[in-house]
Amino acid sequence: MTAKLQMIGNAALLDLPDKVAFLSSRRISAADVLKFLLRGKVPIILVLARSLWKTVPEELRDPVGLGRLLIVSPVSATRASTATATARNRWILANCTSLVLGSLDPDGNLAKLVASFSSLSRYLLTEEARGPV
Repeated sequence: MTAKLQMIGNAALLDLPDKVAFLSSRRISAADVLKFLLRGKVPIILVLARSLWKTVPEELRDPVGLGRLLIVSPVSATRASTATATARNRWILANCTSLVLGSLDPDGNLAKLVASFSSLSRYLLTEEARGPV
């Protein structure tokens, strides 16, 4: 399942000194977060839980062409699964400097994975509570 890192876009984004990751339980749509980020000007590293697309989706072509988007896949599977999502999340946590959690089920797989990366500064954004975790 884990594969050689596949990339489309500006690979130099991996060398940025501060990389803030956004992860969330299934309660928040990653597609909505990506749409929001694409409206801004910050560089984005999009990490897939499946292999790269054969064709970059239309809405991502301009940001890739402008050098502000890097699309990465650390897995070789053609479809996303729980196992590939875990591998993707592990890669994200190993390569970011801080973490924003959109939501977090304390009993879920994501909570267990995040707990194993105790050195990261983490910030939780939810309806119920906002603050460091």
